[in-house]
Amino acid sequence: MAEVMLTEVTKKFGDFVAVNDIDLNVGDATFTVLVGPSGCGKTTTLRMIAGLEETTQGEIRIGERVVNRVPPKDRDIAMVFQNYALYPHMDVYNNMAFGLKLRKIPKAEIRRRVHDAAALLGIEDKLKSKPRALSGGQRQRVAVGRAIVRDPKVFLFDEPLSNLDAKLRVQMRTELEQLHHRLKTTTIYVTHDQVEAMTLGDKIAVMKDGVIHQYASPQETYDHPENQFVGGFIGSPAMNFLNARVATEDGGVVLIGKGFRLVLPQGKGQDLPSEVIVGIRPEDLEGPAPNGENTMEMRVLVTEPLGNELLVYTDCGGERVVANLDPHRRVEVDSTIRLKVNIDTVHLFDRESDQTLL
Repeated sequence: MAEVMLTEVTKKFGDFVAVNDIDLNVGDATFTVLVGPSGCGKTTTLRMIAGLEETTQGEIRIGERVVNRVPPKDRDIAMVFQNYALYPHMDVYNNMAFGLKLRKIPKAEIRRRVHDAAALLGIEDKLKSKPRALSGGQRQRVAVGRAIVRDPKVFLFDEPLSNLDAKLRVQMRTELEQLHHRLKTTTIYVTHDQVEAMTLGDKIAVMKDGVIHQYASPQETYDHPENQFVGGFIGSPAMNFLNARVATEDGGVVLIGKGFRLVLPQGKGQDLPSEVIVGIRPEDLEGPAPNGENTMEMRVLVTEPLGNELLVYTDCGGERVVANLDPHRRVEVDSTIRLKVNIDTVHLFDRESDQTLL
């Protein structure tokens, strides 16, 4: 096992900057997730760590060794791809054993490693099957098993669950988390799915336009986003963003927007600019509520009853607001409702820089 450290790493494809001067320190035996929208540079970053892409500048270190000029096969890493990359003419045993055979590992040791990994993944009865006879989840387990038998210092996962159906993705996500707790191998995982990022990662690096915008624990990222992009990307449904004017009344700070008037807790927001972006998570809206302080009036556009929650899409003064309400509440489309805002969890962002103000 080993830590992975990227220092001022940049990757350019011609004039296009795919990854821009990033620093990343992945601790030994931790699970780090690179998450962001398509084209943000997360897979390119993973491929540079693996040695499948050369860095334009910067340093990549695995353990004590700088690996910029080290071939992929000598970096002591194992990578699991989105498309499984199994050999269709080989059975499961030989798919898992192939890399070890190339490294001239003794047959008895290969047999032990393959059977141990198959037992860990619950595919012992599939060792003689060809990939075409396996389900998507079983193929993914074989791909993971092929990585496990190498006993690498670092696991690299490139969106390994994206080809699976929703139910199987949840199951495999749980299995990967359990696997990490057993093996304690340093792991870097790429996904565009923020739910995967939040549930799997000890830390998550939120990326956009080749830049890491925040690198922290999932809860820290959720509770204290460093900017509006992170606040909107992490959390489902996404955070609501509303324009507001900042005013002072009776020594306190008030946020005034179309359809709402929010009074900040005493002593907060004293140095705010005259206009801000207010961020309110859907789960921080409660109601229906009576008219009063820190409430918002809105017209219901669409409702989505999901059994354990009720998502209500509304119009508040011409701006779209989503609320996550008690599923047993009765909310009619085209009705007007008033919701209570949990003012202690409201986020404020600068309109010019998008950086967090409060």
